[in-house]
This record gives sequence, structure tokens and C-alpha cells, in this order.
Amino acid sequence: MPATATLTIDLAKIERNARAVCAAATGVEIVGVSKVTCGSPEVARAMLSGGAAAIGESRLENIEHLRQAGVEAPFWLVRSAPPALADDVVRLADVSLESELATVAALDEAAARAGCCHAIVAMVDLGDLREGMMPDDVFAFVDHVEALSHVKLLGLGTSLTCYGSVVPSEENLGLLVRLAADAGERIGRRLLVSGGSSTSLALVAEGRAPAALDNLRIGEAIVLGVDPATRERILGLETDALVVSAPVIECKIKPSVPVGTLAQDAFGRRPVFEDRGRRPRAIVALGRQDAPAEGLCPRDPRVRVLGASSDHLILDVGDLERPPTVGESIDFVPGYSATLGLFTSPYVRKVFVG
Repeated sequence: MPATATLTIDLAKIERNARAVCAAATGVEIVGVSKVTCGSPEVARAMLSGGAAAIGESRLENIEHLRQAGVEAPFWLVRSAPPALADDVVRLADVSLESELATVAALDEAAARAGCCHAIVAMVDLGDLREGMMPDDVFAFVDHVEALSHVKLLGLGTSLTCYGSVVPSEENLGLLVRLAADAGERIGRRLLVSGGSSTSLALVAEGRAPAALDNLRIGEAIVLGVDPATRERILGLETDALVVSAPVIECKIKPSVPVGTLAQDAFGRRPVFEDRGRRPRAIVALGRQDAPAEGLCPRDPRVRVLGASSDHLILDVGDLERPPTVGESIDFVPGYSATLGLFTSPYVRKVFVG
């Protein structure tokens, strides 16, 4: 049993998920997005082995780490960098997602200094209100980019569901396709259509996405096996490629409601408690500094997550046949937010298997 919180990553399951995603999205290029794993070379290699054509990352530091680790693939920077980092973008990324002409101008100058040409995907906001220009601004953007010497417009793309929770549809993706077709006709060549992330996968797999959509940036579906719009399993993917285990550091019978005058907790919240009488409660060595408690699902459904402080995860274990002993581990399957925290936390050991 591990003496510290340990995240186990089953690379065989991630590779199988990537293979299943690529098979379901026939004719669509898949960029495997490894950003939730903080640019794990092992995860990136599993995605590539499963058929991903490129690796997407939001942090230049992660792309540099992947390159230094010997991962060989085209790299997409899936978050625009400020103009001051243009030289690093050109050096590290083959493609970047862009929506600001000031940044594109800086990339053109950086690519000229490097003696190369940098490819960009122009991002269009289709209602989610994260990054992207408004549709009416696309043609002016395209005209400006075409006048540059060291930046090439690869295609048009969009991001959906990540901020405004807007789901991909035949209508909004259809608008993106029409914009790409019109822009391509304007400049005399066909443009790639990057139709979003894992939430677009269902439309593609069901054959309801516009036929011209030819690229998706997929992370959560491959790593966690779910559709981010519903957090439900999709395409029969494996949902337990990641498991975090944490050791019990205390287990005692206590009241289920705090005793005394209540105020805010350590995070400025006023929690609500359910009175279930005196119950066996376990504390494991994992806290909000590592992952949000709401994103951790116990593998044993009889275990209930009650809450967490910065370093303690508090569990109701009263429905187990016996209370866990001190030092015994309890397993959890993390959701997206918890996965992000667990990979980021230096206090969680990472173990790759498969």
C-alpha cells in the first residue's frame, strides 16, 4: 500500500481510448490534447500510438518538456501566447491557435528571424465566449494574415463548452464550415476546419457533424473516457485509466454535524451538513491543494466523500463491512478538475503502468 497519495495511469487504456476515438471519427484528424496531464510524455506517446496525428498543449513549458523527452509529433499550442513569447511559440510549436492580429504580427516577425513559416488556426467565437474573433471579423483577419510572409493560415477553428457550456451543434459547426469555405475561396485554397474538442465527438461519431469538419482536439475523452458536456461515458471508452489512491491517516466514530458555533471554513464557504448521527469517518492524506473533493469518485460506492480541507479528505465509511485501518489505501477515480490538480500537485506520486 502506498505511503503517500499515488496517481496510477494505465497507458494501455489511454492508448485503447485514443484508438477508439480515431476509429469513431473516420476521416477526421485527431490532435491528442495532453494538457490535463501537464504534458506527460508517457500519455502523449500513448495518444500517438492510438492514432493521434499531433499533440496539443496549452503551455509552452509542456511542449518544451515533451520535445526534450523525445516525443516526435507535430505540436499544437492550443492557447494563444502573448506577443512577447512569439519567438518561443515559433521555436516550439508547429501550429498555434490565434485570434489577435497583434500576436500574429509578432509571430510573423519571430518566424522571419528564425527563417521559417509558422502555421496558425484562426479561432472563431461561436457563442461560448472563450477565445475567438466574432464571425463578422473573420474575412478581415484572413486578408491581413494572407499579406504576411512568414505566417500561414492553416484553417479556422472554434472552442465550445469549455467556458460558456455551449454544446456543439449542426448549426454552430455549420457556420464554422461555411466561414472556412468562404475564406478558402477568398484566398484560393482549402482551409482546415478544427471543430472543437471532446464535446464535438458525439456529433462526429453519429454522422451529424458537417462533412467538411476535418480536425478535432481531443483530451478528456481519451484520458477519462467521457463526454465533457455530460460527464457520461462515450463510445464505450474506458473511464478508469486514472486511479488515485490515498492512505488513511485517521478513522474514528464521530458526530456527522459539527459541534459549536459555525462560521466559514478554510476556503470562505459555509458548508451544510446532514445529520446522520454518529458515523465512522476516515481521513485520507489528500486535500484541496492536490484536487477538489467534488472531483473524486470513490471506487467503492459505499464510501462517501464529505469534504476536504487543504490537506485532508474526509470520508463517511459507515457503510463498509469494516472501517479501514490506518495506513490502508482508498481508491478514487478522478474527474477532469481533479485530474488537473493531481497531475499539477508535486505531492502526488505518479505511476505509469501498461
